[in-house]
Amino acid sequence: MDFELRSAREKLEREQRERKQRAKLKLEREKKAKDAAIKQREAIEASHRAKRVDAIEAQIKADQHMQESLIAGGGIVFERVFQAVPFQGIGDKIKLPPSCFTELSDQGAFDKGPLYFELSVDYRDNKKTTHSGVLEFTAEDGTVCLPPHVWSNLFSAQDHPMDVLLVQIRYIRLPKGSYAKLQPDNLGFSDLPNHKAILETILRQHATLSMDDVLSVSYGQVSYKLQVLELKPASSISVLETDIEVDIVSPEIVSDQPSQHVLRPLQFGKPESGTVEEGRYDYYKFSIDESTAEKVMAGSVKVIVKIDVEKDGADTDLYVSKHPILFPSLNQHEWSSHDVGSKTLILESKERALSSGTYSIGVYGFKGTVKYQVSVLVQESSSGAKVGERAVSSSSDVDTVECRNCKHSIPSRSIALHEVYCSRHNVVCDHPGCGIVLRVEEAKNHLHCEKCGQALQPVEMEKHLKVFHEPLSCGCGVVLEKVQMVQHQARDCPLRLIACRFCGDMVEAGNAAADVRDRMRGMSEHESTCGSRTAPCDSCGRSVMLKDMDIHQIAVHGKSS
Repeated sequence: MDFELRSAREKLEREQRERKQRAKLKLEREKKAKDAAIKQREAIEASHRAKRVDAIEAQIKADQHMQESLIAGGGIVFERVFQAVPFQGIGDKIKLPPSCFTELSDQGAFDKGPLYFELSVDYRDNKKTTHSGVLEFTAEDGTVCLPPHVWSNLFSAQDHPMDVLLVQIRYIRLPKGSYAKLQPDNLGFSDLPNHKAILETILRQHATLSMDDVLSVSYGQVSYKLQVLELKPASSISVLETDIEVDIVSPEIVSDQPSQHVLRPLQFGKPESGTVEEGRYDYYKFSIDESTAEKVMAGSVKVIVKIDVEKDGADTDLYVSKHPILFPSLNQHEWSSHDVGSKTLILESKERALSSGTYSIGVYGFKGTVKYQVSVLVQESSSGAKVGERAVSSSSDVDTVECRNCKHSIPSRSIALHEVYCSRHNVVCDHPGCGIVLRVEEAKNHLHCEKCGQALQPVEMEKHLKVFHEPLSCGCGVVLEKVQMVQHQARDCPLRLIACRFCGDMVEAGNAAADVRDRMRGMSEHESTCGSRTAPCDSCGRSVMLKDMDIHQIAVHGKSS
């Protein structure tokens, strides 16, 4: 009986504990559910609050951006994202789709003057901004065509043109620039003749300039990159129809081995040492002032360029030119010397008188690595004869007879003895046009080039054939020998640099002018185009083409321009 009562009591106690445990667990579950519901409700409310705040902030940013766009665009809002596509244009003018023309026209953008755009990218941590004008509205929908200048200022060299590169474009108004500070990437830019005029020509192809932009300037075979360091009155300016003061500062870092040629200054009478490798050039420059040029013209002094080399089997060539030919070479020069070993080159007048100005010297490593010393000297002429006077040899009344061997005039009383001696010890070169009298032992060292007939020594023949008779290729596609190539690049090559008679810049001559009248007046292709620009006549104010201004002055006003 006691056992049954004890069992019943234990069962009752166990059931009571289980009920209490279940009740406790239920309370805990209810509390957790209540807490979770509260947290969920708070999270939902926080999310809603965050969304409302984000929406408000986004609206504020959108309003600010719209306000900025309105201010930047002078009341015109145009902002699009396009895929960037490269094209071979010049300057900074881009191509946009035709739909942009309609949208800008509807907002009256064309009534406000030239169109300017802000271009920005955020690609591979490459965040850059630049500005541009517009060339035309012929790009495909969804794309913008960028010329090399704009492309290089927005994208790095690692960005492949086949990648999908997006550019954000916004219409913007820019102030006219008044000042720009530029820095070339290396020495030599200031050596360019009238380098500011060259820069002005480059800027004519641009509509804008932006801080940190890089301008590429080419002059013949050399090119320079100029970084924009400072602009006024803003960090981005318009360069259309405005006068800009430009400062060129020296590069911060000068490479010991520059990627292109540099002119090293040379002073009269002070030799400079150098080493040039085979197939490479070293360049120097020197200046002739007006006083020295007048003395050269009078024949009282002469300008001599000397190069002394170590005789170790290596050899050089020497080329000299007057600016604007900056870097004389085998193809393009005014004076040259191809003698074996050391050389002395007297600068004499060829087609034009030796004038004041800056001259360049090119030392070319013809064979091996050469150590040399180059110098420029001004020496008094040894002859007292003036320029234009012919030296007159003294003559006598002695009766003379021509020697049958050497063809010299010999007194008749000694002609028999002379001819016996002359025929035994002297020989006459029988090459057509030569006729030089040589000692018998010297005759074996007297040769003539089979192609041009020039008299040479055996050690000079190999170099002569290589320099003067190997075909040379010009950048315009013409293939000629050295002498003809020098004449071609000085007179006929469309890639030669000339000073335009209308704009004054150094430009490529181009082909012959298309207009027959311009060709008759000796104009190049560039001058024919450049001279077609109009300017007001100083006398009557009428707009006249620049190339017809002299005719207009004579025909209408009876005076020369």
